[in-house]
Amino acid sequence: MGFPTEPTSYTKTALSDLQGAWISLRDAVVDDFGFPDSDKLLFHIDEAMSWESVRNLNRMKSTLLLVQNIISQSDTPEEIKEGLVSVRESLEDVFSAMAEGEKF
Repeated sequence: MGFPTEPTSYTKTALSDLQGAWISLRDAVVDDFGFPDSDKLLFHIDEAMSWESVRNLNRMKSTLLLVQNIISQSDTPEEIKEGLVSVRESLEDVFSAMAEGEKF
């Protein structure tokens, strides 16, 4: 019985870019933590990054809308607003890649 070997290279995909965008957004919230609703934002960002959301991108899309609403209704630092734009664009790229038949 053989053991699986670790790949020696990784292919960058739209999904990996999406993961990076969520991580950057989360880091921005943590860096500026303490503004109104920052605790809610962290909770929902973590939910969007959960395995259940990654396996069901429509669930992630719904959570993104919730995050977007919290950000728009709070006194949120500009860096976080910019991070939200990046996540939204990255999620759109994933859906476009899927429509073109890309496999992840």
